Amino acid sequence: MRYIQLRIVLCFLIIAFFPKVSLAQVSNVEVNGIVKTAEGKPIDGASLVGEKDNILSTTDPSGKFSINVPLGAKLSVVAKGFVGKSFTVNSKSNDFNISLLKDNAVQVAFKKVQERDLSSGISFVNVQDILNKSYSTFSLDGMQSLVGGFNYNIWGQGGYLVLVDGFLREPGSILPVEIDQITFLKGANAVALYGSRAAQGVVYITSKRGSVQKQQISVRANAGIDVPKRFAKYLGSAEYMSYYNQALANDGLAPLYSEETIFNHANGNEFRYPDVDYYSSKYLKSFSRRYDANVEIKGGSPVAQYYTVVNFSNNNDLLNFGEAKNNQTTRFNVRGNVDVAINDFITAKLGVNAIYSNSRGVNADYWGGAATLRPFRYTPLIPIDLIEASDAASQLQIRNSKNLIDGRYLLGGNQLETTNPIGSIYAGGHSNFVSRQFQFNTGIDANLNSLMKGLTLHTNFGIDYDTQYTTSYNDTYAVYQPTWNTFAGFDQISSLSKINDDASNGRQNVTNSFYRQTLTFSTNLDYKRQIDKNNFGAMFLVNGYQRSTSAIYHKESNANLGLNLSYNYDNKYYVDFNEALVHSARFAKSKRMMPSPTLSLGWRLSEEKFLKNWKALDNLKITVSAGILHTDISASNYYLYETVYSQTDGQWFSWRDGALERSTDIRRGENLDLTFAQRREINAGIEASFLNRLITFNGSFYANRMKGNITQANALFPNYFVTNFPNSSLLPFINFNNDDRIGLDFNITFNKKVGAVDLSLGVTGNYYNTTASRRAEILEDDYQYRQGKPLDAIFGLKNLGFYTDAQDIANSPATAFGTVKPGDIKYQDQNGDGVINQQDEVYLGKAGFNGSPFFGGLNFTAKWKNFTLFAMATGQVGAYALKNQSAYYNIDGIDKYSVNVRNSWTVENQATATFPRLTTLTSDNNYRNSDFWLYSTNRFDLSRVQLTYDFPKRILQSSFVNELSAYINGANLLTISQERELMELNIGGAPQTRFFNLGLKASF
Repeated sequence: MRYIQLRIVLCFLIIAFFPKVSLAQVSNVEVNGIVKTAEGKPIDGASLVGEKDNILSTTDPSGKFSINVPLGAKLSVVAKGFVGKSFTVNSKSNDFNISLLKDNAVQVAFKKVQERDLSSGISFVNVQDILNKSYSTFSLDGMQSLVGGFNYNIWGQGGYLVLVDGFLREPGSILPVEIDQITFLKGANAVALYGSRAAQGVVYITSKRGSVQKQQISVRANAGIDVPKRFAKYLGSAEYMSYYNQALANDGLAPLYSEETIFNHANGNEFRYPDVDYYSSKYLKSFSRRYDANVEIKGGSPVAQYYTVVNFSNNNDLLNFGEAKNNQTTRFNVRGNVDVAINDFITAKLGVNAIYSNSRGVNADYWGGAATLRPFRYTPLIPIDLIEASDAASQLQIRNSKNLIDGRYLLGGNQLETTNPIGSIYAGGHSNFVSRQFQFNTGIDANLNSLMKGLTLHTNFGIDYDTQYTTSYNDTYAVYQPTWNTFAGFDQISSLSKINDDASNGRQNVTNSFYRQTLTFSTNLDYKRQIDKNNFGAMFLVNGYQRSTSAIYHKESNANLGLNLSYNYDNKYYVDFNEALVHSARFAKSKRMMPSPTLSLGWRLSEEKFLKNWKALDNLKITVSAGILHTDISASNYYLYETVYSQTDGQWFSWRDGALERSTDIRRGENLDLTFAQRREINAGIEASFLNRLITFNGSFYANRMKGNITQANALFPNYFVTNFPNSSLLPFINFNNDDRIGLDFNITFNKKVGAVDLSLGVTGNYYNTTASRRAEILEDDYQYRQGKPLDAIFGLKNLGFYTDAQDIANSPATAFGTVKPGDIKYQDQNGDGVINQQDEVYLGKAGFNGSPFFGGLNFTAKWKNFTLFAMATGQVGAYALKNQSAYYNIDGIDKYSVNVRNSWTVENQATATFPRLTTLTSDNNYRNSDFWLYSTNRFDLSRVQLTYDFPKRILQSSFVNELSAYINGANLLTISQERELMELNIGGAPQTRFFNLGLKASF
């Protein structure tokens, strides 16, 4: 009995003092389950998190998991892109079927909202969804095909504000592989809280961050080539000389080049009779190459999450000789983001990005020279084997030369071309452009539920440094002008004339130094509360940035207070009010602060009884917004409100002989009432989806007026306010000009599965019209007023063809543009005053400075088994441009001749000529803005195609590789346009290229 009692006591003690051991032995259970989306698709890689914030397991590709935990354990399921869910393990159920809702959060001004709750004038792109099927290296590449209303401007408004994680940064400072989401804030209500400098729209780029998951490493590598699309076409030496003689004849002058000279340059020795083709394979490669690679590491627990990426890229260019062979650009950057839960209510954020970029180049403008230097002007290289051996002086020059090219050539030139792009690339030294960017940002998020339920505080601070400079070795070099003879029956050089000397001091020069510092700060107190079906929100914020730039005295600043009040009932009725109190030091003290109120209302009609039972309709929501934004964007500088005095020209002879007296002149009048311009806007939006999201639509109609843009308006003041002698002006800057815009944008997506193929087609577009609704003008002829015309209006003369002969000139109105001859362009006398001058210029069309009246894009996806085909295209319609703006068409004097002159006017071909007569003089008449040079910029571009193969996961199961994809893509592939040749040309710069790429991506 004593032994039995002792055993009972011992058992009691074990249970009392070691309860966890006892439970572990008897209460652990195996928990199995599957994690799926709301649509029933398995979620791969979802994390099962225990009470100690440790990851216990992750789901497999079928969404299944299996873990062993104690009874009563509380578990959480977390997956990227989904709203997490918690559950408790009990003895009655250990087999779970867990469904997670997709987290469709979209970044807007200072907060995130669910996609279904967005107001009008907001679009977004989840970049990783696109990057998996369309790899690119610029953050905003292809966005026109994915977002309506964006064409590297927003709603045609010009420069937009770019924010990366809420901090003022350049779009090139972040690569697509680092981006999670891009939000396009277009409407006034969407941008109001960012203050004055955001009045033309905001592009908000959200970088990737860590998530609750086991560590994942992803590696991507690419190798591609850039192939020129088209080179400019210029005449060779012989043909140039023939046409130049034609130009001389048109001017009544004798020919300059003999038939023998022309023949020799067409058929003779290329070194004696040069015919330099800058676009030949002598100087250019058929393609340039590009490599890039990156490694991403992410993971974390509920306490801390991390994301790190390392990127490297290298590319060269098309030049293939001399120092240019070493031309290359290298970029390396490291980005890291960390989120840490300091305690239950405070979370800290940290982000760091460092970018190192070096670009090695040559000390020559090769492409500029290619567009201007005539082909016969000099011989780039002189072969030393054609120099007479008996010419002792030349042989000595060869031995003393420091720039003997390939051991065979001296550099050629003459007294007019003492340097040239080819010689400079061989012997002029090289340069290195260096860019360094360091970006640091941090923030604190505090949950203030203990003070008030639903209250949170968010504080962010960022500091960026951007430095640039160029180092170079600037060498001088000798060029040689040969004297040729044919005494031996063939061409040879009898002597050389040396010009300049070969010299290299070895000194490194530092030029073009640039420095910029940007400080960004924001704090917002946020309140969110749901009471039954009522959702309340409020936010008060302080926001601002300041940017200082080298060689610019005044810093660029943007500062404002902000208030947001929002409410929605059951996600059906929405009200959103924003008020920003903006500040700008560009105005006098009494005019530096202004309010910017906006209001948005929304109604989800699909939740109403009269539509809820309509099976074809999934969702229908309409919104309307209105507001007034005050902006200082039209203030080009500081202190425009002040009077400006000058003594620069203030010297006058006095009554005292030989003495000058100083005087002070006024150059600008004072206006202390100068203030902000106003963006006054109303916009309406509609979003809808039909037939179980077979078709989705999102669009906005917008009408805004930029009222009170700043200008100096001569027409509003007496003419004596401005005098030429003495040079003075009393004209002040005033708020006067008004600019109107009206338009609509849209996104339409079609999703359909046809057999085993998943198809998706997206169509985006924007149509808008602009009007200069208020201008200060005094013009004699009504048709010349800019008021009432588009903001990008092209004005020019109307052409009537070419003058045919002297009689035609005599019978036509006189011209104020110099002497004209047969073959010159004849213009219409619009006002009938008998003189052709600037008063005869009329409206010709829209220039499309900020986008054509209609621009849009297409994106197409076809997925079959493990293959994905993706394509993007863009298009624009309705704008025009002028050919005479390019030296490729604007030809007179001793300009280099392009192939366009081949159909220039002569007496013989006057019925079919398409180009005015050639002249060796300056042509004031022919190259004026006129509809003769007008052309349509309508175009359609196949901008990207990519084919991706995802290796089946069953193949990878036995390896350490979780995912493996290979792809091939091409960019800038095709242009369809009536003016395709012109649109594919870059005159004076490196050519446009098509890009072809092979890539590989793996995750571990």
